[in-house]
Amino acid sequence: MSVLHDPTVSAPSRAAEADHAAQDEAGHQAYLMLRVAFAVAPIAFGLDKFLNVLTDWPRYLAGWVDDLMPGSAQDFMYAVGAIEILAGILVALRPRYGAPVVVLWLAGIIVNLVTGPGYYDVALRDFGLLLAALTLTRLTLAYDRPRAGR
Repeated sequence: MSVLHDPTVSAPSRAAEADHAAQDEAGHQAYLMLRVAFAVAPIAFGLDKFLNVLTDWPRYLAGWVDDLMPGSAQDFMYAVGAIEILAGILVALRPRYGAPVVVLWLAGIIVNLVTGPGYYDVALRDFGLLLAALTLTRLTLAYDRPRAGR
């Protein structure tokens, strides 16, 4: 019998239990929303690195990064797109491992943006995304339990 329905449990105890359940449900909903967002967005943006529909992605690449990498800036964006797609799939399948990958990936994007083309507004937006990915990383500790026998 649940504490919420046990007549021997006091009303304040039932209220505290109900509050805890509501908080847990809200936390789980936040986890699910962030998990979906960080699965879908990297896949969508990764695919667009091959299509350049949303923007001309190579213009966001810092010159020093372009100088370090072989091939053209667009060639580098193809690799970036593939990594983003893989990161999104990893978040979808194993968020406990995928979320930290996205955090590191966003940190790399931010470094690129502030040391290169000067897209500080985009870097600030990506910092907000990094904080959200860190939040997902923390929430995985509560809501992405390792399965028994693994």
